[in-house]
Amino acid sequence: MGLMLNGAYLAQDPQPDTREDGEFQRTKSTIRNWITRNGAAGPAGEGGFRPEPGRYHLFLAWNCPWAHRALLARLFKGLNDDIGVSFAAPRRTSDGWVFEKEGAFAEPLFGAAALHEIYARVSPAYTGRVTVPVLWDLERGVAVSNESADIVRMLDQSYDSGIRLYPDDLAAEIERWNERIYNTVNNGVYRAGFARTQDAYGRAVVEVFDTLDAIERQLGKTRYLTGDMFTEADLRLFPTLARFDVAYHYAFKCNIRRLQDYGNLWAYAREIYQMTGVADTVRFDIYKQGYFSPSPLRNPLGIVPAGPEVDWSRPHGRG
Repeated sequence: MGLMLNGAYLAQDPQPDTREDGEFQRTKSTIRNWITRNGAAGPAGEGGFRPEPGRYHLFLAWNCPWAHRALLARLFKGLNDDIGVSFAAPRRTSDGWVFEKEGAFAEPLFGAAALHEIYARVSPAYTGRVTVPVLWDLERGVAVSNESADIVRMLDQSYDSGIRLYPDDLAAEIERWNERIYNTVNNGVYRAGFARTQDAYGRAVVEVFDTLDAIERQLGKTRYLTGDMFTEADLRLFPTLARFDVAYHYAFKCNIRRLQDYGNLWAYAREIYQMTGVADTVRFDIYKQGYFSPSPLRNPLGIVPAGPEVDWSRPHGRG
């Protein structure tokens, strides 16, 4: 993955993305400002960002699950008309996430050819990974955040429209699920797919399915992870579920079971997919293009498989 170092783009990060034991390690996000109701500084970063219609823009990529979180938050908070979006092309190049000159993968704000050109606008000496999502402030011409979890939370807490994703009375339970799901499922599939040793892969893949099994049991007792209400915890889980059978099961060797092999979890995933507008945030064809892109370690020939065929529109039977 590309890196900006003192304002210059490097196609390859000089720091390894795995530890000595072969375990994949994810780099932390570097831009952590917050939109707040009164424009005051949030939990991190500086202030000056108020929730104003038309002020913000998201740079996303369809196949990135972290970007999918932000897209879902925009949907569930009823902000599709207030926050614009630009999507990078499905497959990265030596320039990382790139845009096309025209069409669905063009970048209309700055006419950028690559996402690193957007990051170069953050500061003349910006250093950090070039990742999506990026939430951009059109009024000030600065980046607000490139941390998906923060973007989901700030949109929920700063805008009154849509549904409440992080109600106070469920906060502790949401955080409990968020922590486990992030470590062992959202990031767990990457720890399995990017592992460089058998032991590192074995640890990661067992944790993925231990947590999926725990979620399956929970959904036998409650409609959603924290009870009868769809919350941030469900939103953060869904992007991984949407990619599981078409990508992670094969490309990342998370193949002990398929999502379709879980009775409760598969019905729950279909229910979310069939919620108003959610299917429009999902692109199974692009997921396959992205996860089966050429990789010396995982897919040297870059051949994209034809299957699997998965019917997400089948009635979920959950009432």
